[in-house]
Amino acid sequence: MSVRRERMVLAAVVFVVLLAQVLLYPGVDTLVRALGAETDLDASMWFLAAEFAAFVAFAGVWGVLSDATGRRLPFIVGGAVVGGLLYGLLAWLPGVTSVSFETVLLLRALQGAATIAPFSLSMTMLMDLSGGHGRNMGAAGIAIGSGTALGAPLGGQLYGVAPTLPLAVAGGLLLVVAALATLVTDRAPAADSGHVREALAGLRGTPALAIPYTFGFVDRLTAGFFALVGTLYFRTAFSLTPGETGLMLALFFAPFALLQYPFGVLSDRVGRTLPVAVGSSLYGLAVVGVGLAPTVRSAGVGMVVVGVIGALMAPATMALVSDLAGDAERGGAMAGFNALGSVGFLTGILVGGFVAGEYGYLAAFVVAGGAELLVALAALPGLLTLDTALRERPAD
Repeated sequence: MSVRRERMVLAAVVFVVLLAQVLLYPGVDTLVRALGAETDLDASMWFLAAEFAAFVAFAGVWGVLSDATGRRLPFIVGGAVVGGLLYGLLAWLPGVTSVSFETVLLLRALQGAATIAPFSLSMTMLMDLSGGHGRNMGAAGIAIGSGTALGAPLGGQLYGVAPTLPLAVAGGLLLVVAALATLVTDRAPAADSGHVREALAGLRGTPALAIPYTFGFVDRLTAGFFALVGTLYFRTAFSLTPGETGLMLALFFAPFALLQYPFGVLSDRVGRTLPVAVGSSLYGLAVVGVGLAPTVRSAGVGMVVVGVIGALMAPATMALVSDLAGDAERGGAMAGFNALGSVGFLTGILVGGFVAGEYGYLAAFVVAGGAELLVALAALPGLLTLDTALRERPAD
């Protein structure tokens, strides 16, 4: 199979994983009620947080194991199969037995631990391909955006049929991921050692990864914020149904998907600094603008703007990880990026949910957008220094 076709298959894997994940967002309050929860905001917060806490805990495990063993596909296929079965179990249990919501959260965490393997390692396999890091990460970005863009409205429609149907469909999609992954060649660099410790040592030797990790953290913080607070805000402030909420989320994800690839190619030509720094600054302001929008139409326009700006900075940030990581540390480097991103997503859920519950939705929008803006300003000097060093690096 050609590199171009493998890029398309791996992007399809990323797409399907994200599609399955986002199906649950538009009616998450309806879902947790069906799973035995007694509250909406708090239970939704913990249901989303359980998955991302597992992402944080296991992204690095799968990435470093794949580097240490010189294999990625077994972890992708195994994680997809186990994750799919656990999605299905969550959908099946409420209909046959009474389980506590704490048990539901445990199963949700196990599902997250398995699901992060196909997501993170398929992105790592894109890094293993030739053709330009911006191009490869642009393909990952458009897959992420497309999966979330389609998942939001589709999930809203599925909720109209049955509250647990999105879980069942997500389980089936993960089994599709396992089948897709078998079509590509495992191009992981041969392991120099079977010891996880040595792979971790390679990552510690690249402290500059802290810069894209920081941007990845705060970018995903806003994504976690919209997954919980944004969803409940649209449903509360504008009285939207799950289906309508899914369409509102799609206004962000559609331009985010369509523009990822061209912006990724652009970052190969102009460097990473401009897309990352300028994009993050504008992105923070745009997030606050959505919270200030007085009507559903103006909020929808704001979501489109957020999506366009997000597409500008996301592939450049991921490509910066590729620029910095050595061949033998790519799995761990991308796993670290995804782990910090998952911490950001988790933080967005928890902090956003807390602020919204205590001080209202507008305050939560200000906190989320302000965090993005402050990080962009604080990290700019380091990003400029790193950009200069990369430009001076001899070509491989």
